[in-house]
Amino acid sequence: MEKNTYVFGIETSCDETAAAIVKNGTEIMANVVSSQIESHKRFGGVVPEIASRHHVEQIIAVLNETLEQAGLTFKDMDAIAVTKGPGLVGALLIGVNAAKAIAFAHNLPLIGVHHIAGHIYANRLVKEMAFPLLSLVVSGGHTELVYMKEHGSFEVIGETRDDAAGEAYDKVARTLNLPYPGGPHIDRLAAQGEDTYKLPRVRLEEGSYDFSFSGLKSAVINTVHNAEQRGEEIVPENLAASFQASVVDVLTEKTIRAAKEYGVKQVLLSGGVAANKGLRTSLENAFADFKNIELMIPPLSLCTDNAAMIAAAGTILFEQGKRDGMDMNGHPGLDIEAF
Repeated sequence: MEKNTYVFGIETSCDETAAAIVKNGTEIMANVVSSQIESHKRFGGVVPEIASRHHVEQIIAVLNETLEQAGLTFKDMDAIAVTKGPGLVGALLIGVNAAKAIAFAHNLPLIGVHHIAGHIYANRLVKEMAFPLLSLVVSGGHTELVYMKEHGSFEVIGETRDDAAGEAYDKVARTLNLPYPGGPHIDRLAAQGEDTYKLPRVRLEEGSYDFSFSGLKSAVINTVHNAEQRGEEIVPENLAASFQASVVDVLTEKTIRAAKEYGVKQVLLSGGVAANKGLRTSLENAFADFKNIELMIPPLSLCTDNAAMIAAAGTILFEQGKRDGMDMNGHPGLDIEAF
């Protein structure tokens, strides 16, 4: 009988202090997330110094609760996986140093994980991955199409040239006087409205898989300002629906085109914006008729930052024999193709 593999994951790249234990790369034994949204809400975005301080305050309690939930100890672990980048450098360092301390104290392998790789591997906690595959990663700081021909192989075939989709959502929400984080509020409003405002669909040059949402964001801001100058009333629900339709149309169209061109077996949706109902519905409808391409969308709990996804990705690296030393540092600009 084969021995089970237990990997302890730690995630502190932004404003969630998270830890988790994953068995054999696919089964969640515990998944604890301490969110800081309430602390950052009044600033309209994440304040790096505040995020770092909260991580310091929360990390020990989160680690202990994770072990308690799973009914395990560090002696049961096979490896410690931690997000080493990208992210806020101060926030990353809290998780990295906690992981190094645990690995040193318990003589466990230390594995640094790319944050976006973690988001992609969140899908493996739902169903086994089939290669080759394509992942649409959509979050506050990233919008990318990543092609994978096998475990641990990442080729970015398209990425944002300016604002990521999640970043655009937050900026548009601010324009509409909606609270931070803006994505869920825009999504809720959009469901109540109609696509009545003529907003651009930025597809860039022919054949490109890159994205650009800065112009769309500016178009929304200009629409609001022009209406105010004319004394016209903006219908927030319709503007939210129009904005979301533009984002979703471009994301869906490029994902379908890339999936066909690369001949993939699966398309994975990953990242915080994967929780967006409009995007989920659009992709589900678009891939409903594809009999040879399976669409995978993780549950809402695995879309936002969590440590189970880091442990899942870390398990693959552990099985591939990849290790990091005690000199591992936080890398805020870590490249997924190079890590």
